[in-house]
Amino acid sequence: MTNDAQNRTQWLGRWGFVLAATGSAVGLGNVWKFPYMTGEYGGGAFVLVYLACILAIGVPVMMTEIALGRRGRGSPIDAIRRVTSESGGTSLWSLLGWMAMLCGFMILCFYVVVAGWSFSYLWKMLTGGLAGSSVDDMAAIFGANNESPFNLGFWSTLVTVATMVIVGKGVQGGIEKSVSWMMPGMVVMLVIMIAYGALSGGFGEALHFLFAFNAGSLSSEGMLAAMGHAFFTLSLASGAILTYGSYLPRNASIGRTTLTVAVADTLVALMAGLAIFPVIFANGMEPGSGPGLIFMSLPLAFQAMPLGTLFGILFFVMLSMAALTSSISMVEATVSWLTDNKGISRRTASWGTGILLWVISTLAMLSFNVGAEWTLAGKHFFGWLDYLTSRWMMPLGGLGMVLLAGFVLKSESLREELGLSPVVHGLWLFMVRYVSPLGILVIFVDALGIAKLQFGSHWPWLLLALVVITLVGELASPRLKRAFGA
Repeated sequence: MTNDAQNRTQWLGRWGFVLAATGSAVGLGNVWKFPYMTGEYGGGAFVLVYLACILAIGVPVMMTEIALGRRGRGSPIDAIRRVTSESGGTSLWSLLGWMAMLCGFMILCFYVVVAGWSFSYLWKMLTGGLAGSSVDDMAAIFGANNESPFNLGFWSTLVTVATMVIVGKGVQGGIEKSVSWMMPGMVVMLVIMIAYGALSGGFGEALHFLFAFNAGSLSSEGMLAAMGHAFFTLSLASGAILTYGSYLPRNASIGRTTLTVAVADTLVALMAGLAIFPVIFANGMEPGSGPGLIFMSLPLAFQAMPLGTLFGILFFVMLSMAALTSSISMVEATVSWLTDNKGISRRTASWGTGILLWVISTLAMLSFNVGAEWTLAGKHFFGWLDYLTSRWMMPLGGLGMVLLAGFVLKSESLREELGLSPVVHGLWLFMVRYVSPLGILVIFVDALGIAKLQFGSHWPWLLLALVVITLVGELASPRLKRAFGA
């Protein structure tokens, strides 16, 4: 390992990483998507499946990325190159690092546009620009917000600038300092909104919507949704967690830290549901999915409730902070690589990256207005960025990470890095070699829709049967013993 890697900046403490990684995981999708899916797919039954998927896929992959980052002490490209070189592997594995870094940057190119919605709605809430008497009125406001390239461009530019200012100040002075108040601030605002919801009259319905154990409504589609969300919600395979792991101090337990992040991410998502749905139910509205809930139904509900403007401001402040903590993490891999390999300062790397980000995100922003008809194969630029990253790059990157850790790297190096007991290490290795790759393949195949075309809606059960047969075979073979003793 080089001196630069050994002298790499580190988080001031374990909680700096926990807050930063949780901030990366808790994005706009957590605020509406996870609570809605929980109610849609069986409440408590869905939560149990989701937690099982977190443990089987999310936690092992996240531990792997953190271990690779801390072992390699560099950007995804440099870290993977160093750990594979240490194990005598080919340098071609560093292509995983390139894909992860590119994936995070591409996600950010369209994410700043979505994050701009949060900031623009915070401004509308502060200035009284969300006046409407129906969901149709709110839909018209949302449409008008996107139709103007100058308006939408201003807010996405603001997100870009804010992100680069924070990242440019460094790991400790910028990222860690920012998340140390943004994440607790989000939790405090959620607690305030939950307390109000408990008195609003819709809290009982919200609890039932989120937690009623209805196994009958948990279809194969719901199981796949739980599996997919468990993988994507932790910011895996986008370079963020691996880069954050490279700043983790040696004395921090990777296992405990990963579990803490996974639990915190899930709790914040559930708290968001308990904050949002009481307001929706108390005002006699039907919960909807996607932007319709956050940017149409909820603002209308805020108008009808006492102190609605105050709680609306609190909500969109929280939403904006969630967006910002995620955008910070997605650009850090690129900035880290530039500072490590190009000999330029962090500030220069941040603003150089920011300029390129602004150019590409402007093209994504134009997909909602003047460039709406600029399509290729039925998708505009924004849609292509989303499709390529979520359907291809993240699943393939995650699959590559676990295969690298499970079959290529020397087990001694990762055993030393993870610091787990022999039994727990053997369990992690078994999950990384067999369970996580199969789970990621399920996500990948489902996202592409290939198996559904061939086998219909029952294909997940066929694949699940194959997974079970494979696992039973492994349990009955000497390979499992070697995994626990490797």
